Amino acid sequence: MSEALIPKHGGYRKLKSFQVAQLVYDVTVRFCDRYIDRRSRTHDQMVQAARSGVQNIAEGSQASGTSRKMELKLTNVARASLEELRLDYEDFLRQRALPLWPRTDARRADLIRRRPATADAVAEWAREVHQATGNEERGQSGRGGLDPLSTGSTASTRSTYPEIAANAALALVAVATALLDRQIAAQAQAFEQEGGFTERMYRVRNANKTHRPA
Repeated sequence: MSEALIPKHGGYRKLKSFQVAQLVYDVTVRFCDRYIDRRSRTHDQMVQAARSGVQNIAEGSQASGTSRKMELKLTNVARASLEELRLDYEDFLRQRALPLWPRTDARRADLIRRRPATADAVAEWAREVHQATGNEERGQSGRGGLDPLSTGSTASTRSTYPEIAANAALALVAVATALLDRQIAAQAQAFEQEGGFTERMYRVRNANKTHRPA
C-alpha cells in the first residue's frame, strides 16, 4: 500500500497517558477545592497545570497528522506541566510537615495496582487507607469513612486526609509521567526514522510519479 500523505491521527482518548492524565486532573480539581484556598494563586496554578497535561496530550495527538515535530513538542509540554504539578504536591506536603511516601510504600503500590479509572475510585481507596490506620475520625460520615476528595467535608476532617490525598495524587502523576516518557521516546524515534510532514509529502509525490502511467 502507498503511504498516506496524512496518516491516521487523533485517537488520544485511547492513549493510556491521556486516561491517567485526565484522572490526575479530576483528582487535582477535587484536591484543590478541598485543601487549597480557592482564592489563592496556587489553587489556579495546580488546576491549570493538571489541565495542561491533558490538553497538550490531546492537541499533540491531533497535530500528529501533519506535524510529528509539533506532536513531540506538545507531548513534552504535557510532561513538563505534570512535573510542575508534582512539585506543587510535594511542596504541599513539605510545608505542612506531612510525609512524602517513598515509591516503595505499600499504599502507593496498592493504588497503582488497582488502576483506578475515576476520582471516586481514588477516594474509595483513600477511605480504606484511612480506616486501616485506625484514624479516630473513622466512621463519622455514616458510610464507613470520609471522602478525602469531597468538597463538602467538615473542617474537622481536613487535618486527617491531606497526607493520603496528596500522596495518592503523586502516585498517579508518577504513572502519567512514566507513560509520557515512553511516549516521547517513541515519538522521537519515529521522527528520526520517518521525518516530518515535508519528508512524507516528498515520499508520496515520488511514489505517485513512479506509479504514473507513461
